[in-house]
Amino acid sequence: MSDTDVVLGDLLAEGEELDGLVAGLAEEAWATPTPAEGWTIAHQIAHLAWTDERAAQAATDPAGFAAEVRKAAASPDTFVDEAAEVGAAQPPAELLRRWREGRERLRRVLAGQPAGTRLPWYGPSMSVASMATARLMETWAHGQDVADALGVRRAPTARLRHVARIGVRARGFAYAVRGLEPPAEEFRVELRAPGGELWTYGPEDAPQRVTGPALDFCLLVTQRAHRADVAVRAEGPDADRWLDIAQAFAGPPGQGRPPGGGSGVAPEDDGAPGPGPGDGRGVPETGTEADAGVASEGGARGAAGGPGGRPSVGGDGVAPEGAVARGTWGPA
Repeated sequence: MSDTDVVLGDLLAEGEELDGLVAGLAEEAWATPTPAEGWTIAHQIAHLAWTDERAAQAATDPAGFAAEVRKAAASPDTFVDEAAEVGAAQPPAELLRRWREGRERLRRVLAGQPAGTRLPWYGPSMSVASMATARLMETWAHGQDVADALGVRRAPTARLRHVARIGVRARGFAYAVRGLEPPAEEFRVELRAPGGELWTYGPEDAPQRVTGPALDFCLLVTQRAHRADVAVRAEGPDADRWLDIAQAFAGPPGQGRPPGGGSGVAPEDDGAPGPGPGDGRGVPETGTEADAGVASEGGARGAAGGPGGRPSVGGDGVAPEGAVARGTWGPA
């Protein structure tokens, strides 16, 4: 089984899990606010549907997608919100059907791409596996916002490895986007997976180290939880600084969620009541490329900067060492 097949299978499962949260909602429940300011559950699903549609268009209609990129460049601070508003205005049953059909079409389109295909995006082109990885990351992150809005605690899965890897590879970007020089040396990152195994990144003997549960790390780098509310630990001043600024999405620095305004997941996922939905922000809209650390989408809802903490979407680029370099278009 190829890497693309594996990621597409995980993307399918991630979408089905979120579908299970919203499928049985009463129509009025779709208007429930989420931690992303101004966005309801309907906005979250509408955004995912819209982005899946753009990804499929990038693979099947490059000229049409290029026109969409030009539209985005003309209104970089508003086009993500505008698309979400249009979708959120649809009747919930229609929106749900649109999202389901769109994500299934995207899966088929990506699965049918020839080996070595590069897909255009809002920045550099992306491999098929990387596009699927980015869609999984965003589905998980926006799904967390929906779960928070509903007061649901989701069980972490091995699919988090995709999100964790993006978070690690985007380390350099977190510094660069703040005008800081990234540390030259590699860090060691050791994350305890939901199944109990250890996911490791970087040299084993690196003095700068980050350790903790994979779930907590993913919540932190997608800015779904404040550092004070997760069990992620740093050894060394550079590693400690990174945890203060880490972000797995392209775009300007996000405000994140305040202490106690996290994901509703207790540190270590120990079953104790965690903080409830907060008023913080942190919805990623782009990931990094699975094989090269390329930012995928743009406009991390609420995580990216902009007036009132609203996202600013623009063109993503590639930074050395897998960091995400970003132009005017942002992530989730």
